Amino acid sequence: MRLWKRLTRPFRHAPHGRVLRLSPPESLLLGFTLLCLLGSGLLMLPGAATQPLAWHQALFTATSAVTVTGLAVMDTSSFTALGQVILLVLIQIGGLGFMTFGALTLLLLGARLPLQQQTLVREALGETSFGALSQLIRMVVAFALVVEALGTALLALHWVPELGWSRGLWASLFHAVSAFNNAGFSLWPDSLTRDAGNPLVTLVVSALFIVGGLGFVVISDIREKRRWGRFSMQTKVVICATLAVNLVAMLALGCLEWHNPATLGGLESLGDKLQAAWFQAVTPRTAGFNSVDTAAMTDASSLLTMLLMFIGGGASSTASGIKLTTFIVLILVARAFLRGTQPAAFGRAIAQQTVMKAIAVALAGVSLVFVTLLVLTITDSRQAFLDLAFESVSAFGTVGLSRGITEELSSPGQWMLILTMILGRVGPLSLGYFLATRRTGGMRYAEGHIQIG
Repeated sequence: MRLWKRLTRPFRHAPHGRVLRLSPPESLLLGFTLLCLLGSGLLMLPGAATQPLAWHQALFTATSAVTVTGLAVMDTSSFTALGQVILLVLIQIGGLGFMTFGALTLLLLGARLPLQQQTLVREALGETSFGALSQLIRMVVAFALVVEALGTALLALHWVPELGWSRGLWASLFHAVSAFNNAGFSLWPDSLTRDAGNPLVTLVVSALFIVGGLGFVVISDIREKRRWGRFSMQTKVVICATLAVNLVAMLALGCLEWHNPATLGGLESLGDKLQAAWFQAVTPRTAGFNSVDTAAMTDASSLLTMLLMFIGGGASSTASGIKLTTFIVLILVARAFLRGTQPAAFGRAIAQQTVMKAIAVALAGVSLVFVTLLVLTITDSRQAFLDLAFESVSAFGTVGLSRGITEELSSPGQWMLILTMILGRVGPLSLGYFLATRRTGGMRYAEGHIQIG
């Protein structure tokens, strides 16, 4: 009876004239789910694929596109031009967020943005102030289109001479949009391994997904203030942490894979190795492209890549994971506890609410990965444990990197990944909000003490 009351609560408490009342996280979850279903239907249209698609294959591909993951049960080259256009549109909508597009449409029509719609967009972008929300939405879409156009033009310098004007421009546009939105979809079956030694491709693609993973609030702050001393604490934390994590990851992966003949060791020049090491270090930040064979990496490199995928990119960005700021806050809190001080960064204390939110996000992320891995070990016990763990973290972080077992998973295993990709995209905090029982009232309890450690 209690479970039935919880399930029917949105209907019972809806105002007169309204069928359903949803919270922002519930609306995000519902919106992404509907987009995935719509995308799967479009991919099953006649002429969208070169071979007949099963329903679960179409749904898996559409979900991977909408959640900008990149995991695939079939190569993108198996889709026709129509199917690839559908994928690209799903990636763009999923990357920027369906709330942003809806709000932008209302703004362009001259309508006033309703408070409920503002709440949805604010939840999606991670913005806490309503004041500059309309301006932020316009900036998000305009910035994305400009950066994608610039990336397309730069990539065309390489692919147009190689593939011709039509194929070269399409390949450039597809990879630019996929990279900026941290989707990881590529037109080539081997992703970008063929261009591992090409600085134009590796640097442009990595720059696109790094910029997309910074977060639109950070980009807006950089654009408006333009000086380090005037940046917000979040902007400073994201920039410094991004540089530090990327450089440390590049050094670690370079050392672990330098003599591996199946990855970096198989590249000829020092420059090629450094480029590949850089690319493999930054792509787990939910980008999903790879310039070396991911399945051939050592166990240590795979474990490090899983950590990077779990962390993800910046808040309010096209990236997912628990978010870089969450990871940094947890480190700062641990350091402050050990030192007996208050957690702070750049001369500013970290609010208690932020600390609690970071803990909740991290715990929800760990829980989701654990449940996904547990289910996969049951449904696909014939697969190696490391491969299943890698797949679970990749789905949660909506990264798209794989050790080559996605197509081999059973139908229940693939369905579990579909669910994980959706929940991973909506966000662990929204998932916790959706599952939690909301309580009202101002009751406060006396403090109790529990021994820790």
